[in-house]
Amino acid sequence: MITDKEFTLRLIRQLTQALEKLILDKPEESLMQKELDFDSLMKDIFKFDFKELSAKPKEEVIEIVKERQERDHKDYYEMLGNLFYYNGKVLNNNDFLDKAKTFYELYLQTSGIFALPIINRINDVKKALE
Repeated sequence: MITDKEFTLRLIRQLTQALEKLILDKPEESLMQKELDFDSLMKDIFKFDFKELSAKPKEEVIEIVKERQERDHKDYYEMLGNLFYYNGKVLNNNDFLDKAKTFYELYLQTSGIFALPIINRINDVKKALE
């Protein structure tokens, strides 16, 4: 039997993978073609949409993540990094890019994984914010 936490984690991973494909510019595998409703996924995961999430300061979003199980933090941070990175690039929004950098750094800290694509995105964001 799948618990709510397992279901939410599955949604997070699904959204992370879809965003990763968008970031890598593979439109044939885009969110729209997978018929994923972006806002409904956000509401299932966080109980509010991206507009509301993006309006919150990053410290508040970090507190929301900390309320979840510790073993899942890395998944949340990776998904949030991808979410803000993609939207920051598409909308040319430096606040979103700054949030992406923070969440990617937290992902690297909590996962203990050396992820070169994430490190490259962090460096890309640093250059964009200069």
